Amino acid sequence: MLNPDLLRYDLHNLAKKLLKKGFELDTLQISSMEEERKNLQIKTETLQCQHNILSNLVKNAKFLKKKDELLKQKVIKSNKNLHLFQMKLKRLQEKIHNFSILIPNFPSEDIPEGKNYCDNKIIKCWGEKRNYNFEIKDHIEIGKKYNGLDWQSSAHISGARFVVMKGNIALLHRALSQFMLDLHTTSHGYIEVYVPYLVNRNSLYGTGQLPKFSDDLFHIKSSNKDNYILIPTAEVPLTNLVSNQIVNEKVLPIMLTAHTPCFRSEASSYGRDTKGLIRLHQFDKVELVQIIQPEKSKKALEQLTNHAEKVLKLLELPYRKMLLCAGEISFAASKTYDLEVWFPSQKKYREVSSCSNMLDFQARRMKARYRNNITKKTCFLHTLNGSGLAVGRTLAAILENYQCSDGRIEVPKILQKYMQNLKFIN
Repeated sequence: MLNPDLLRYDLHNLAKKLLKKGFELDTLQISSMEEERKNLQIKTETLQCQHNILSNLVKNAKFLKKKDELLKQKVIKSNKNLHLFQMKLKRLQEKIHNFSILIPNFPSEDIPEGKNYCDNKIIKCWGEKRNYNFEIKDHIEIGKKYNGLDWQSSAHISGARFVVMKGNIALLHRALSQFMLDLHTTSHGYIEVYVPYLVNRNSLYGTGQLPKFSDDLFHIKSSNKDNYILIPTAEVPLTNLVSNQIVNEKVLPIMLTAHTPCFRSEASSYGRDTKGLIRLHQFDKVELVQIIQPEKSKKALEQLTNHAEKVLKLLELPYRKMLLCAGEISFAASKTYDLEVWFPSQKKYREVSSCSNMLDFQARRMKARYRNNITKKTCFLHTLNGSGLAVGRTLAAILENYQCSDGRIEVPKILQKYMQNLKFIN
């Protein structure tokens, strides 16, 4: 949620920023509601003051043992008027709140303008693409050849956009997760966390998935009438660990990582990437989250992105770092880097990590604050998150980039100790 002061005192400048993101802010509606709110608030405060004066007069009359029926009637009438205006103000504040929660975060000034993928900026390319003197296969063919990616069984037991992994490919999938967690906890300073995969609506509201993106989530209705939702990313439970809290500045930055399955209905991407590991309803991801002071979040985004890049470098997978344009960043993000790994079968880069700075957007929704050690004032935190990395997509990239002319798949050196010292999948 945006700082309400932006809607009250910097509305037209905010509208210009949001327009870069493709969001047209209804300035007339919010201005009208804010004007009505101010008038109602002044009237309510005036009535409250008058009511307090009358109530004190009644108390004094009782103390002096005087009977004043007219005064009592005035108090009753004053209380009714006050309650009426309080209810009007409450309903209007709820209306403004419901309007505000659908407004996205504004884009950072240092990102390119643009509407789609073509307007993103290439920051750098890393690694050399391999030259193949044989006909290369995509990860779907490779998985089928080794009976390691079983689409037929997953379709039978679940449906489309699920996968069953077997044998050494399942082992490779597990090895990747373990390697990423070890790297982030031992080298990058993150604390490993095990989190629930089912969360409540408040948690998804806090990180910005609700109410706007309800159709992209899997909703669970249980017999005890508690409604749960499967997590679309570990960002949700990890970031909500500080919801409704005031943390001591001494514990900042909070750096967390978790390996979880992620569940997405992909309603907004219907028809895209229906085959393979690129876009599944259930996939694994190692998530990185940082919770930090506002003045340090800009630098923290660069650090978090570097941590995700390190995974690709150690796996020796060619990739490129993209700065997303204003029209491409997510609802809650202000600035985002995408890391795209090279897929030789497609001869193009595909996203394997998205690292974003949310500023105080999520913290305001979650009421997550910290107490400044010097001023002792409470301020809203800044939150950041990123994939470090998406496990299935990284697996697919390894199967394609490490295929050999004899049909074997070379295991990246960094992963061999996680795979019983296996050097090749054959």
